[in-house]
Amino acid sequence: MSGERRKGLLEALTAAGRESSTAAVMHHSAMGERLGLGMTEEKALDLLRRLGPLTAGELAQHTRLAPATISGLIDRLESRWLVRRVRDTKDRRRVIVEINPEQPAGFGELLQPFAATMAHLYERYTDDELALILDYLHRSTALRREATEALIG
Repeated sequence: MSGERRKGLLEALTAAGRESSTAAVMHHSAMGERLGLGMTEEKALDLLRRLGPLTAGELAQHTRLAPATISGLIDRLESRWLVRRVRDTKDRRRVIVEINPEQPAGFGELLQPFAATMAHLYERYTDDELALILDYLHRSTALRREATEALIG
């Protein structure tokens, strides 16, 4: 590959990555706004949906937020009936935060159309191409987490 072509591809990749990041932030911001949630609250709900019930400490680890911030975040989500605190059945001293099964509708309905669109996009790629995209996402996510850690110390 020529040096000029690679340089152009790397510049285009950087620009596309920034556009993708901005689009993701704006999409989640719009979803949160529709639900009356801030971005951190919306992403905390996303973590609970993907990972299942978590303790406040585990939620703090995944978000890298301070315990006091997590406590307030959980309070806000609980006041809106989106999550609930439940006692751990194995250790009654532990409190677990879980998605409230009786939560108001909205989050899933907002996400479903985009998920369906992405499923159609994935159909365009071979298994090998999907594996390459997945590898890139895993590696770039790890790098973003390292960069975030460097910012917050």
